[in-house]
Amino acid sequence: MKVVLLQDIAGTGKKDDIINVSDGYARNYLLPRKLAQEANNQNLNDIRNRERAAQHRIDEEKKTAERIAQELQGATVRVAAKAGEHGKLFGSVTAKEIAESLSRHTGIPIDKRKITIEHDIKSFGTYQCEIKLYSGISAKLYVLVGDHE
Repeated sequence: MKVVLLQDIAGTGKKDDIINVSDGYARNYLLPRKLAQEANNQNLNDIRNRERAAQHRIDEEKKTAERIAQELQGATVRVAAKAGEHGKLFGSVTAKEIAESLSRHTGIPIDKRKITIEHDIKSFGTYQCEIKLYSGISAKLYVLVGDHE
């Protein structure tokens, strides 16, 4: 009997897999426990629709990430910091501060975990960082650290 798995089952298959199992295994174990449903036309169509919807969602996220990457590529973000003598900062500028400054000035919310800083920012100056927006999509931008805002 052909069934569509509704959840992962060790040794049998993963969710939404269409597999052939014995009639007894399907009727006595998988179907009563709602682990699978019979692979009829409607159930197969539902799976195809879910897959198409998931692919559409991924495509939309990718388009949005590409648009944001184009907007941010080569941009300069200003971050204010307090410093002592010779421009040495009290502490350092973190990815969180860069993300907050980015969202404040551009209106684009960026997660701090997606920002990669090559070197610690511990003095005034311009530094380069990278924002990974999606798998394979990133933007490089500059961070200008000063005592202004």
